[in-house]
Amino acid sequence: MYIFNSDLDNTLVYSYKHNIGTDKINVEIYKNREISYITKRTSRLLNDVIKKVTFVPTTTRTVEQYKRINLGIPDPEYALVCNGGILLENGEENPEWYIDSVNMVKDSEEEIKRGIRLLEYDTRRNFELRFIRGLFVFTKCKEPETVVTDLRNLLDNSKVDVFNNGTKVYILPKKLNKGTAVTRLKKKLGADKVIAAGDSLFDIPMIGNADYAIIPYGLKNQLSLSGNIFIVNEKEMFSEKVLDKVLELCKEMEGFYE
Repeated sequence: MYIFNSDLDNTLVYSYKHNIGTDKINVEIYKNREISYITKRTSRLLNDVIKKVTFVPTTTRTVEQYKRINLGIPDPEYALVCNGGILLENGEENPEWYIDSVNMVKDSEEEIKRGIRLLEYDTRRNFELRFIRGLFVFTKCKEPETVVTDLRNLLDNSKVDVFNNGTKVYILPKKLNKGTAVTRLKKKLGADKVIAAGDSLFDIPMIGNADYAIIPYGLKNQLSLSGNIFIVNEKEMFSEKVLDKVLELCKEMEGFYE
């Protein structure tokens, strides 16, 4: 059994703010607006990929945000959401997985609460504070890079990670990452190999724990390259090249195990 753990946003799916040309398909509607798209070639390739490998969307999106996405394929049997803290099986939450996630991050609880208190009084914050399912903190800020730097200097970095994605700022337990989730799911399913794809700092633990990984050129300098990591040129459509490579890897692995 092969698993393909893939980030969604900016890996397979692109917001309306991202120019991916006119040959595209809407995959997300929010408040009656089309907000996310995939290319038509991505759609065709993804339909080929799901015939070869167990496709597991692996995202920091919440359950509700994930369920807004319609990729034009049968609903994946498994999806990892909330940065891997929640496992969906056939669209339903696996309660044992969530309980294990909550227990796993208990040692970060006090540091998370400290981060919340700091953000409550930060004048650069311009959005509500959300403590997502008791797992991690999310908000939006002006000067997000400075906010992240300040939080990293004030919080115990052995307990929590602090990231920003544009104006979005996150405080996450150190143990709550996509890499841990990939390893947990691989063990649960008894999978042989994991292929992973992602484009951001959130994806680095997943890249590190996969047997094969695909990243964009811009992420190359963010991690120490080792193992089977394939880099996509920045001038190429990342989503399409990811799926091309997954199909190529599936073919190679099928030949190896014959």
